[in-house]
Amino acid sequence: MAGEERALAVLLRALQGLTLKDFQEFKTKLLEVHVEGGWNIPKDSLAKATHPCALVSCMGKNYSEDAVMDIAIGLFEEMNQRDLADKLLDEKVKEYKRKYREHVVQAFLQYKEVNSYLGQNLSVSSRYAALTIARKPRSERGGECEAVGAGCGCADTSNQPATVTVTAQTLFKPDEDGQTPQVVVLVGAPGMGKTMTVRKVMVEWVEETIYAQFDYIFCIDCKDIAFTKEASVADLISKCCPHRRMPVEKILDDQKKILFIFDGFEALGFPLVRPEDELSSDPMEVKPLETTLMSLLKKTVLPESSLLITTRPTALQSLGRCLDGEYYAEILGFSAAMRQEYFHRYFENDDKANVAFRFARGNKILYSLCVIPVMSWTVCTILKQELYKKKNLIECSKATTWMSMFYLSQLMKCRSSDNPQDLQRFLHKLCSLAANGIWKHKVLFEEKEIKDCGLDQPDLLPLFLNEKIPKKGVDHGKVYSFTHLHLQEFFAAMFYVLEDDEETVGDSGVLMKDVNMLLESYSDSRKDLNLTVRFLFGLVSQKSIEYMDKIIGCRISPQAREDMLRWLQGMHRNSSHPSQDLKVSELDTFHFLFEMNEKSFTQSVLDRFMDIDLQDIRLTLYDQMALSFCIRQWAGLSCVTLRGCSFDQQDPKEELATAVPRSCASEAEERPCPHTEELRSPIHPLCQALRHPGTNLRALRLRWCGLSQSCCAELAALVAEHPSLARLELGDSALGDGSVRLLCGGLRQPGCRLRVLRLWYSRLTSACCQDLATVLSTSPQLEELDLSFSEGLRDAGVQLLCEGLRHHSCRLRTLRLGSCRLTGACCRALAAGLVESPSLTCLDLSDNELGADGVLQLCRQLRHPACLLRALGLTTSGLNEEALQELAAVRALKPDLKIGYLLEQDMPQVGAMARLPFHRGVLPGAGGSGGRKALPSFRRGPLLAPCNHRSHF
Repeated sequence: MAGEERALAVLLRALQGLTLKDFQEFKTKLLEVHVEGGWNIPKDSLAKATHPCALVSCMGKNYSEDAVMDIAIGLFEEMNQRDLADKLLDEKVKEYKRKYREHVVQAFLQYKEVNSYLGQNLSVSSRYAALTIARKPRSERGGECEAVGAGCGCADTSNQPATVTVTAQTLFKPDEDGQTPQVVVLVGAPGMGKTMTVRKVMVEWVEETIYAQFDYIFCIDCKDIAFTKEASVADLISKCCPHRRMPVEKILDDQKKILFIFDGFEALGFPLVRPEDELSSDPMEVKPLETTLMSLLKKTVLPESSLLITTRPTALQSLGRCLDGEYYAEILGFSAAMRQEYFHRYFENDDKANVAFRFARGNKILYSLCVIPVMSWTVCTILKQELYKKKNLIECSKATTWMSMFYLSQLMKCRSSDNPQDLQRFLHKLCSLAANGIWKHKVLFEEKEIKDCGLDQPDLLPLFLNEKIPKKGVDHGKVYSFTHLHLQEFFAAMFYVLEDDEETVGDSGVLMKDVNMLLESYSDSRKDLNLTVRFLFGLVSQKSIEYMDKIIGCRISPQAREDMLRWLQGMHRNSSHPSQDLKVSELDTFHFLFEMNEKSFTQSVLDRFMDIDLQDIRLTLYDQMALSFCIRQWAGLSCVTLRGCSFDQQDPKEELATAVPRSCASEAEERPCPHTEELRSPIHPLCQALRHPGTNLRALRLRWCGLSQSCCAELAALVAEHPSLARLELGDSALGDGSVRLLCGGLRQPGCRLRVLRLWYSRLTSACCQDLATVLSTSPQLEELDLSFSEGLRDAGVQLLCEGLRHHSCRLRTLRLGSCRLTGACCRALAAGLVESPSLTCLDLSDNELGADGVLQLCRQLRHPACLLRALGLTTSGLNEEALQELAAVRALKPDLKIGYLLEQDMPQVGAMARLPFHRGVLPGAGGSGGRKALPSFRRGPLLAPCNHRSHF
């Protein structure tokens, strides 16, 4: 209404400026006006309008605002009142601009997303995350720069020095030479966000934050005009406008202030080869649509206007024939930061967004695919459903294959009207191309290959392959690539399991569907086939078979399952030592099984194995989920050994909102919530799986894994509850007194069955030895305690330990204190323990400088009849003659007693060493030149007797 009042006010001022004679002439001419589809003003009403105000009111009651302005402009022109007509026309244009912007807001600000709830509208501003867009001039550089369109699915332009990264807001920013683009072609594969970018441009233009140089931006959806036979430029503009009475001529007066956007140009399918003499220079002239568009592209009409064309790569060649001086910009997808930004915009809840993003980032394959915006949407959509059902993603069963199938289903929806059989045939051919490429390390395909495979179908091909236009002057045709390498690997896996209507012939260059050959090649040398094999397992799960058949219309053959089962069962066999326990030593095995996500199949594979032995792996949350899934199904698992592995984790603050009750989360800042400590622990998923009722774990070894204090809280809960866990070995410099105290709390629980505890290379000091002594006196099941290389222990700590050792309830058989910086000062307490301990049979003091006095104290108690010791670890180098003779005498008295260097060595592996604070050979806090070596020094005195005494469980 405000705009209408402004227009009528301008008319009122114009009438008030007329002479009485001119005013009467205006009224007389008004009687003769005929409005199409309307009525003239009655004569008596017009006669009563004796002054301008009454006349304007009368006209407003009988005509629409647009009609009033058009009538008044026409009458003033008839009266040769050009100045007044121009003023009204200017006001009409202003009002039209306002209404047009209102229309743009209604048309572009909100949209309905695929699979959105009925009636649910989403805001562009709230959902849009900035895309990485690479821009470079093409034709102005004489063809030296290559047109974009490869679409490799990577938002990294570091290897393209000529490329300038731009945003949706800076597409028309002057280049490094100061030239402002007049024509920009925005290229992107399906799902890369072209239309969303156009929406963002329109919304921000209305908000006056970008493109202020344009008074009008007319956005034309090419799908809407694809069936239009003829049109003028004015007709195309009118399709964008909400009102019939559009001041076209006035709008077109200033061409520089007009931007045309053609969204989805490939939908038109025009070859754009009209003769030059057919092109138009008149924006009002009606021509065949192709001719009108070519006239705009070639600048024969409105040459000073600007163009933004979005297209899939398939239309680049025809566009290139028409354009001159154009700039090409390719949407490369989301950067790492924008992937995270998109997750937050999608979930609109920071806690859930963080949980979902960490899940995706933990899966390297999935995270890489999320560079494609529609794939990020796919992942978010599925994870949102999972969070709604399960409140957290620790047990999410939707693996990479499932996400890829869902993505494929969205692509297929674009062609839902096509013949299903034609779609299936196309998919078969596409999968064959993908598999051939994977075998040959090939990601680019020439036009001839596409035609030979029968894939040259313009409606389907752009959904899956990007077209790359070669440099100008290079005549070797088009080149294609899959939208992303991982999608090529997905389709390659599909090739092996899709059911064929006809047998595939192998003598014409077509790849044979030999699953065993694929699996064996992966095992032998082709580790690059890993993801293809992983997808293979995901595709043959029962859920995948049903989904592909029902949703996508593809039949998956389950016949490969038996071959895959046999292959997994045989891949970890030790052919040189067939009698040894079989162990799984490759993380990929767990990922293959997790991808399939079938309990019975997983059990069939793992039933033949007993141990897990993984080395030097950074375990992401997704890795831990795969490992945890398999452990839960593995009844025969006996031992888990992780060397040099690290654990990624989720921030408890992020997980809290979805993993604990809301009432607890709201008070999280004031008091600890139940299970918060579990959530803080990086090894929580692993320990949770190991606590599963079906597991029979007997030994857990975590060496050089950088365990935090929260990890020890998790381990304490595990040893306190697990009915079969008998051995826990932790070799890690990160373990300190606090960690050991937590472990001791678990060891003292009545449900603890632990018999062997080894804490190598720890930071523990005498401060926690009272807790260990209490464990010795209250845990009769504990048979071996190994604190080797714990250099902070010292004499004071050993003296405290001996109090527990001498307790009548202590049943410890083996105590290992090698390389703990002990001296003779602790030997009195140890000597007493030799006699008073009811069960001690092995004491290792190797690599400690006990001195002659300390050794003599031990020898005196070794002679005692109550001493049950059968093995004593000592470093005898540096002892005087008296001490050596005393040791020899003890050996003669007790020939079964073995005395020698017993210290075992479990050196961290190469990768793990680099992560340890003492990887240069000096323990933390040991000082510079005076520091002790972290690893055994191999100092050996005369070996009085061989010793291989071990505790067993």
